[in-house]
Amino acid sequence: MFNGKKPLVLAVVVALAAGAAYYFWPAADQAAGAQAGQRPGPGGQRAGGGPRAGGPGAAMNPWTMPVPVRVVTAQSNDLKVQLKAIGTVTPLNTVLVQSRVSGPLAEVLFKEGQFAEKGQLLARIDPAEYQVALDQAIGQKEQNQAQLKSAEQDLERFAKLKEQNTIAQQQYNQQQALVNQYKGALKSNQAAIDAAKLQLSYTQIHAPISGRLGLRQVDAGNLVQANSSTGLVSITQTSPIAVAFTIPETQLQMVLDAVRAGETLTVEAWDRAEQLMLAKGTLTTLDNQIDTATGTLKLKAEFSNSAQELFPNQFVNVRLNVAERKGAVTIPQDAVQYGSEGTYVYMIEDNKAQVRNLVLGTVDNGQIEIKQGLKAGEQVVLEGLDRLRPGREVEVLVRDQQAVEPVKKAPQQAAQRPKA
Repeated sequence: MFNGKKPLVLAVVVALAAGAAYYFWPAADQAAGAQAGQRPGPGGQRAGGGPRAGGPGAAMNPWTMPVPVRVVTAQSNDLKVQLKAIGTVTPLNTVLVQSRVSGPLAEVLFKEGQFAEKGQLLARIDPAEYQVALDQAIGQKEQNQAQLKSAEQDLERFAKLKEQNTIAQQQYNQQQALVNQYKGALKSNQAAIDAAKLQLSYTQIHAPISGRLGLRQVDAGNLVQANSSTGLVSITQTSPIAVAFTIPETQLQMVLDAVRAGETLTVEAWDRAEQLMLAKGTLTTLDNQIDTATGTLKLKAEFSNSAQELFPNQFVNVRLNVAERKGAVTIPQDAVQYGSEGTYVYMIEDNKAQVRNLVLGTVDNGQIEIKQGLKAGEQVVLEGLDRLRPGREVEVLVRDQQAVEPVKKAPQQAAQRPKA
């Protein structure tokens, strides 16, 4: 039947059967072998008549080993109730320095970007034209003073002649009117002198407020026009300074309750990344109406800004402290998990993870208030949460924020694995 090739065919069939038995061993033996770290030999028999040490098994399976976790203890702390908003640094005063008289700009006495004190001399307009006007007014006054003196002397003579009845009363009255006329002219002359002096003083341009100077708009030598819209330079008050921000109307009642109680609400200005607090000030102003388009109310806080931490038009993150919770139970916000049934944390009971549902409250600098679900002193899992499930065995590596060096068991077990 096999034409003399029967022994060869039988050998091939036996070899295939042995290979199939070796690789396709029963599921029960496969599970048992995986747990004991054994691998069956050909024909379903374990090699060497017993278990083979050192094979891959459950002892090194990361899905069955205890999960290393770090835990923290719930603390009882005083917690701030804060409202967060986005704000803009706003100067209390901004002034465009303009010339009040026309003329050549003779001298610029400031540097761009420097701080100027109120009353500091910033620039000078050529005063020649206004000095001439002043001299002319002074000369006119002196002329009228001489005329007045002559008229008064004549009046004295007329008075004596009138007593002697040598002149008419009308002539005496006319001389009296002339004297009064010259006295009035002197007052007008004095007013003209004061106006000329005022115009002359305008040729020296002083800083109207204290603050930081901007960029120069006109160079020396140019003809400056009075009240020009471009001005010479702008001054921005930087100390004190304000921050304007908005809050939603749903949070307005908390602010109003605190303001009506006479409390001074503190406001913190943080940088764009909310990693650094730039300055701390106080709430000074609430707008008189809610913006119907956005449903928000504008507020303004004032900061001393003595160290120039805040810069005009700078973007800041605002934290408005409206209240303080005494003795609140708090944990790090990162320990809280969110699921379909609400918020929860993992607790450790008998070295196993258990779920505890929570009712959350206020958040303050990474700490969150626990209204229900935890007591002070209880421990919750902070790190290692991604592999946890209820009932999963855990290995605590950090307790009460004190680090304990984790024992690297896997490399040691690999080194101690017996050779086959």
